Amino acid sequence: MMMRPAALVAFVAAVACLAAVAHGGNFYQDTEMTWGQGRGKVVDGGRGLDLTLDKTSGSGFQSKNEYLFGKIDMQIKLVPGNSAGTVTTFYLSSAGSAHDEIDFEFLGNVSGEPYTLHTNVFTQGQGQREQQFRLWFDPTKDFHTYSVVWNPQHVIFAVDGSPIRDFKNHEARGVAFPRTQPMRLYASLWNADDWATQGGRVKADWSQAPFVASFRGFSADACVWANGKQQCPVGTMETAAAGGRRGGSWWNQQLSDMSYRRMRWVERKFMIYNYCTDAKRACPPSASSDMRASGVLRRRLALALFSVALSVAVATAAVAGSDHNFHRDFDVVWGAGNARFRDGGRVVELSLDERTGARLQSKQRYLFGRFDLEMKLVPGESAGTITSFYICTGGARHDEVDFEFLGNASGEPYLLHTNIFSDGRGEREQQFALWFDPTRAFHTYTILWNPHNIVLYVDGVPIRVFANNAAAGVPFPARQPVRVFASIWDAEDWATQGGRVRTDWASAPFVATYRRYNITDACVWEEEGGGGGGWARCPTMVALGGEPRRRRAPAWMAQRMDWWSWMTLSWVRMNYMVYDYCADRRRFPHEFPPECSIPIGRS
Repeated sequence: MMMRPAALVAFVAAVACLAAVAHGGNFYQDTEMTWGQGRGKVVDGGRGLDLTLDKTSGSGFQSKNEYLFGKIDMQIKLVPGNSAGTVTTFYLSSAGSAHDEIDFEFLGNVSGEPYTLHTNVFTQGQGQREQQFRLWFDPTKDFHTYSVVWNPQHVIFAVDGSPIRDFKNHEARGVAFPRTQPMRLYASLWNADDWATQGGRVKADWSQAPFVASFRGFSADACVWANGKQQCPVGTMETAAAGGRRGGSWWNQQLSDMSYRRMRWVERKFMIYNYCTDAKRACPPSASSDMRASGVLRRRLALALFSVALSVAVATAAVAGSDHNFHRDFDVVWGAGNARFRDGGRVVELSLDERTGARLQSKQRYLFGRFDLEMKLVPGESAGTITSFYICTGGARHDEVDFEFLGNASGEPYLLHTNIFSDGRGEREQQFALWFDPTRAFHTYTILWNPHNIVLYVDGVPIRVFANNAAAGVPFPARQPVRVFASIWDAEDWATQGGRVRTDWASAPFVATYRRYNITDACVWEEEGGGGGGWARCPTMVALGGEPRRRRAPAWMAQRMDWWSWMTLSWVRMNYMVYDYCADRRRFPHEFPPECSIPIGRS
């Protein structure tokens, strides 16, 4: 997920203050190659080591020492460019089938797409405790420090000094903890294109080989296991005793309040998978305890509170009027054979096959209004498809407000893509994950458009606001009447994983279902003459551009976000927004669009 620059600067500054300095070890003295037949190369007089992967083999090394507790740091610069199918690792592991293991695994991706940081903890041979993260930086541009703090009570994962995961000792509750088996440090670079990138759908591009990952700054402030005994660095226990539970030694280190808050922030912003919340998998016995340790339980509580707010929002959201009829109020303007009206016109199914998709267009035009539509998206394999609901004018300088649902492979989530065009200019994309499966049941998607703002809702929950900042030089759709559109179409060249996952036509036809539209709260555009002029006829108010008398404006015409709506919107942005154009420095390297500098709460 992208970050706003100011937040990123503050975050990096905090990390820099708290990051431990990695004292550079000597790879000649401290490690040894274990496989790869010459594909591992010690560089810079022993201060660095490069691992290489080609089509024949990868490579790996291990520490000469074994450790039983300690703080282990490694600086790594990952494979640049197209790294799809590759896995770079840094981990601790004991030997044997009942081994303990603590993993950092970096899953490569195609050029321009982010790495996935995959973490896991094994105890007595049992793992399946995966948590995955995006990183808040490009790990291929420079070296970054990855750390494991392992003591009798905690296993703490950190990136550049910022904790991202805390696995606590809950042996009293029957959860095994790595406490008795000494472990070595291992690092490797290997081919895992059968699973590493997009579940194995994107393979390694061997024309880009050899792939190279670089390691340096290896530091082990740890208790060495030798001759059946644990030998800790001088002063370890004394420092621990003098420093208290949050004192100066890794031996009794736990998260301070500040570190805990920072870890929670990373979880909210960058965690993309957590075994403790995967309903498809049986929850291991460690899950509830690990959740308490990592703060995920609090997130579930927040989700429960959000669900209460959601139920209230759904109950108060505008319900569709009983007089809706797609057959009467819409025209099929594309793919007539792929639009099927049911239940007397109250339901319409739009389908996509290899020949064509389908599109509906409202017969009337509107200038401002609230537009509600219930949709159930294409189930199963939907990669390459786009299902949409939007309002749009016409012409080169058109205005447009979009809900576009980007399909995905079976079992993978949809991506909700939103955009706003004004005077023909768009490039205002925001994307969201959804907190439900949009293929299982109908959900209500709403566009509120009035002279003050455009608000997009999902089941009555606001997910996006675009305020009228025309006074600040930001064009706002306020003059051109729109029609309402719904469509399904093939966009396999870009819709799913940037076009790398194509439409599976063997699964066609793809069918999306629409029902219960509500456009009663809208100003209908009445044409005058043949020159495109006219006026807006509103439900409880006379025209905005003509002569007729005025009455009191309807509530939606003046509607703005209240305090609770802003709180809910902030929660959605924090937990479900996956892309924001206002934070994309690759697209806007010099200056963001002007609306990005205006606080989101100002309207």
